[in-house]
Amino acid sequence: MAKDKKARVDDLRELLRVAPGRQVDLAAYDARATPAGPQKKAAGREAIAAMGAELAHLQERLYAASTAGDRRRLLLVLQGIDTSGKGGTVKHVIGLFNPSGCRIRAFKQPTDEERKHHFLWRIRKELPEAGEIGIFDRSHYEDVLIVRVHELVPKDVWSGRYDEINRFEQSLADDGVTVVKCFLHISKDKQHERLLARLDNPDKYWKFNPGDIEERQHWDDYQAAYAEVLSRCSTPQAPWYVIPADRKWYRNWAVSRLLLEQLRELDPRYPEADFDVAACRERLLAERS
Repeated sequence: MAKDKKARVDDLRELLRVAPGRQVDLAAYDARATPAGPQKKAAGREAIAAMGAELAHLQERLYAASTAGDRRRLLLVLQGIDTSGKGGTVKHVIGLFNPSGCRIRAFKQPTDEERKHHFLWRIRKELPEAGEIGIFDRSHYEDVLIVRVHELVPKDVWSGRYDEINRFEQSLADDGVTVVKCFLHISKDKQHERLLARLDNPDKYWKFNPGDIEERQHWDDYQAAYAEVLSRCSTPQAPWYVIPADRKWYRNWAVSRLLLEQLRELDPRYPEADFDVAACRERLLAERS
């Protein structure tokens, strides 16, 4: 990935995007790479902070535009193996936005009620409204990931979901949703390091699940499952982006930058006044008399 270091930051979406129809081999992706990004942690953090004001401004414009009937909104989907940093991304990246305009949902093991419905039922309930930025920590893709790895449903059931997901995401795009899907790509060695770090710090015990050790035994199965998701569900209307996630600061910078590029492209505008501005100003000024 030597050429990545020379890539222009303006090309980040193209650089990280999985081209539709591409067969993905995750072993070919360097989880420690920093394509098009700053090369040092301090510079990365400074760059993230520098994006904050523009991201907040674009978010406000998106929300304001919805008051005039603009149906557009953005959905950020975060997927990745345990410790890849989905929660950390929400904390450090989404923290740049006004929380009142965000809808954050972490999808865990389905409840009994959710199991009674189609697998997309709980997803549809949590979609962002017009003008909002939605964030999914895990998503509908769990139903072709953990379900596949642990054989929770027959293959003929989960194998048909890829096309169904693509149709679902096409319907979102048709309804004004910009879907940004980020796979946080972490190496097995880095996951091992982060799990140990949680055990070394009593303040992190709450984040540790003994089941994570067992899940590591399925590492290759998960890599295969994610590779198929990236290969089959990266489409023009809802592409996947592979985010090298061994370096937390780069992960946060890359996701922030992708959101900035998407919001710039949307270019939401403040609505024109639907009242007589001059008359209102005159009335208020008259109060001083």
